[in-house]
Amino acid sequence: MKNSPISKPKVVTIFGTRPEAIKLFPVIRALSERDKLQTISCVTAQHREMLDQVLEIADIQPDYDLDLMRANQSLDELTGRLLTGIGQILDDIKPQRVVVQGDTATAMCGALAAYYRQIPVSHVEAGLRSYNIYHPWPEEVNRKIIGTIADQHFAPTETSAGALRKENVADEQISVTGNTVIDALLITTEKNRTGQPVNRDLQNLFDKFSDRKIIGVTSHRRENFGDGLTNIASALREIARRNDVALIFPVHLNPNVRAIMNDALGGLDNVAMIEPLDYPNFVALLDSCTLMLTDSGGVQEEAPALGKPVLVMRDTTERPEGIEAGTAKLVGTDPDVIIKETSKLLDDKRYYDSMAKAHNPFGDGLASQRIAAIIEQSLIS
Repeated sequence: MKNSPISKPKVVTIFGTRPEAIKLFPVIRALSERDKLQTISCVTAQHREMLDQVLEIADIQPDYDLDLMRANQSLDELTGRLLTGIGQILDDIKPQRVVVQGDTATAMCGALAAYYRQIPVSHVEAGLRSYNIYHPWPEEVNRKIIGTIADQHFAPTETSAGALRKENVADEQISVTGNTVIDALLITTEKNRTGQPVNRDLQNLFDKFSDRKIIGVTSHRRENFGDGLTNIASALREIARRNDVALIFPVHLNPNVRAIMNDALGGLDNVAMIEPLDYPNFVALLDSCTLMLTDSGGVQEEAPALGKPVLVMRDTTERPEGIEAGTAKLVGTDPDVIIKETSKLLDDKRYYDSMAKAHNPFGDGLASQRIAAIIEQSLIS
């Protein structure tokens, strides 16, 4: 997805993880459709395998690939390598604008490397705050650092825009666009429903559990490592004692997650611990489940768009709009609370419907077009 000629303003989009790729592929497409821009993509491969799945599905061939993933690398090692690697790429390209998304180390280092070269930064999904620098960790601080540097803040909601204003970001630098994850979700759901094949193994699970309520599970947050993950695993085991449910759990590749979950859930007939799903198949899981148990940020936005309640297994969230709207509920990592709230959703139809039918505050599927138009206007005016 490259544009030419070289005289056009260059916009470099930098990303490195699967969630970033999901949320940015509609933006890259929208930018590429702008005739007055030269669109360049750079991946760091902070998550190599999971990133590549999305790149293939979205038909994105990166112009630059730093391939920086290493097993068990520390945050400071990763940060140093990201900062120098991205800096070298920016020195080669000399772009007029850098686009980053969210709260990852890649996004933070992309913004910082751009700042060191006085290149303007656009921040997609700006303004999310939990107001606790250790939850989510290190994402809360990563996002705040980017917010200090960026001059274009694409806030998904009025709440996130308000958080930026409280930090003295000028109104003219803030645009409420909706979240691009809804763009990606709606594009992919439509493909799934009109014939894009679901993974055979996943379809077999849907068939196997057709007489049960499927609970989708994701759990991988760093701040939950240790007792948090152990408590979550204990809750899942207790929930699985019900004869009317099945759990489908794409288990994160991190060995800290896998060891705990295998010990607690291995061998249970109605718990399917599977390899991480590519994006279309994860969307198929969202579309087919009854509810989601998660500590992920993105799922809090995605599942409600398909009418699925979300129980957030974290103590804080930087997406309070879902809690306020009633599409999601914070349950922390206390097993008793997780079990109680899951049971209530499964057994109380009125309570379930109150969450499933609540208005999703995160977007209408047009965020990427709005973002591309603003970026283009800023570079050609």
